[in-house]
Amino acid sequence: MRRCAALWRPLSSRNSSAAFPARNPEASGWFRGIFQDVVQTHTTKDDPGLGWKRHFIQRKTSLRTTWKLRLLALVFVVFVVWVTRSVWSVQVGRSLVCPEQIGHSDGLLLDNFDPDYLVFARSAALQKAGIADKVFVPVEVSDDPEMPPSVSEGITELIAREAHVPKIEPIPIRINEPVTLNAANQIRDFLTGDHVKSVVLVSPAFRSRRTFLIYNAVLRPAGIQVGCAPVFGMTTVHNWMKTWHGMQSVALQFFKLQYYRFYVLR
Repeated sequence: MRRCAALWRPLSSRNSSAAFPARNPEASGWFRGIFQDVVQTHTTKDDPGLGWKRHFIQRKTSLRTTWKLRLLALVFVVFVVWVTRSVWSVQVGRSLVCPEQIGHSDGLLLDNFDPDYLVFARSAALQKAGIADKVFVPVEVSDDPEMPPSVSEGITELIAREAHVPKIEPIPIRINEPVTLNAANQIRDFLTGDHVKSVVLVSPAFRSRRTFLIYNAVLRPAGIQVGCAPVFGMTTVHNWMKTWHGMQSVALQFFKLQYYRFYVLR
């Protein structure tokens, strides 16, 4: 009877057993906890269960990791990043800061898109040191009829007065995307009309490299040499990871720098 039952067993069942032998439970062990089932590889010639279908269908090995290994890999990456943060965080911070290039120039060009008292204070110190006599400050001109054009200029003059900058020369600009590049084009037209040949860019430190790259790409072809004076506040390349605000600021400036470097300025 057993022999008859074996003869009447469906061909597909017999072929399936021959093509895919049962897994040895003793050989699995912890390996099964990391990887899912491994299906033995067979070529079409060694797989009689396919029959004529072997000309169109082929079986392949499938090896997939389990959630345990993926979780373990994630924990390991996070651990390595956290342990080595004192090394790579400084390098990331420095990559956002322009190299300081301060020499006698026709004027100081302030990065005033986000008005910062420290930028004006650094400009006052540079002006007092005899680096330049003029201080150029971009001032937004709004198309909004509800906002008088003198508001932005008034805020700028107030900060300059508090920072002891004797006199500023506002550069009216209109904000269009990409903001910094379009502003640089308008500033170039103003400076060339004023016969300026060199400026020192005074900018918040973590956005200084991006601003310097843009201004240098726009102003240098017009014959205007650009230097750079990064301005640090409480947040530096050594402590930016100690606060959420510092991490948010550095992350934002990092992605903006890559956007301008690899897309806008290409």
